[in-house]
Amino acid sequence: MRVGLIKEIKSKENRVGLTPNGVAELIVRGHRVLVEQGAGMGSGFGDQDYHGAGADIVDAAHAWDQELIVKVKEPVESEYRYLKQQIVFTYFHLAGQPKALTEALLKAKTSAVAYETLENGNGRLPLLAPMSAVAGNMAVQMGCYYLAACNGGKGVMLGMVLGRRHGQVFIIGDGVVGSQAARVAVGLGARVTVAGLFPENGERLKREISSDIEYVISTPETVAEHVRKADLLIGAVLMHGARATHVVTEEMVKSMQPGSVIVDVSIDQGGCIETAHPTTHEAPVYAKHGVIHYCVSNMPGAYPRTSTLALTDATLPYVLKLADGGLAALASDAGFARALNTHQGYITCQPVAEFHAMQNSYRPFPDQFQKL
Repeated sequence: MRVGLIKEIKSKENRVGLTPNGVAELIVRGHRVLVEQGAGMGSGFGDQDYHGAGADIVDAAHAWDQELIVKVKEPVESEYRYLKQQIVFTYFHLAGQPKALTEALLKAKTSAVAYETLENGNGRLPLLAPMSAVAGNMAVQMGCYYLAACNGGKGVMLGMVLGRRHGQVFIIGDGVVGSQAARVAVGLGARVTVAGLFPENGERLKREISSDIEYVISTPETVAEHVRKADLLIGAVLMHGARATHVVTEEMVKSMQPGSVIVDVSIDQGGCIETAHPTTHEAPVYAKHGVIHYCVSNMPGAYPRTSTLALTDATLPYVLKLADGGLAALASDAGFARALNTHQGYITCQPVAEFHAMQNSYRPFPDQFQKL
């Protein structure tokens, strides 16, 4: 199969979909890989590294004009013109993106295979996990930075000072992002509370990270109580393929002290905090009701080398399956099948159809796989 590796053009996005070693794996299997010029530079991989792995270095138009496209982030508007009847394997987060992207995929009859809805045998999201871990680490780091008075924050340090914990961190969500953020915040020495839905997850966090973590069941009342006291609020809510639910209302945000910080990691899927809207690495924060909001929609792009290495480790087995067998690889793997979001002009992920009110364009998986 002919595989195109695309250079990301989203603001400050320096990750790349495959390392040179990943490209070499495809070449060994007899596939041809065309890498867009400069695709890996931001992650420390030069064109010569990809050429040495056996790839051809081409311009954007030629890289996109292939059967299988490998990216990191969803196509932006200027890339819609390249879409055609092909497989595009990347993070899409269609339920949190403008409707125009979904419409462009349908018009081009593109098979959109989304990293974030691919499941393994345990129903988990293996391609979301590595970037969620990076984002969880970053959430606490960004919170620390913006809490500093010199950066507009309230001047509270997240850390242990002479045996006493300082700073209250409230994390909504106990998945990979929430767990990783809790690990970092506790390690710094902050007081940490995590809100989730299942008591057993709280026991897991206490056992695996620290008995100092407070775990509460997420209800409007408990969330409101802990938001009000938080120096740093981290939104880490995940809905498989769907838009994140607003767990924190604007009234709750108003109750926070001036100079407190919000990091909404769920912003890729629309955000779980009502006052959140997407920002970029170039302009990462804004203030609302005196509270600093950090809502960068591609947080791991700030650490492209680490992110690219971790992402390729996770995605490469699936890239190889798509290159070897095309969409037939999905037909034999129910978890992989859930990664298909659009195909042959139809939406194949129900939460996406519901979010964009495009139910007439929805076709369930069994109908689509008859055409693969």
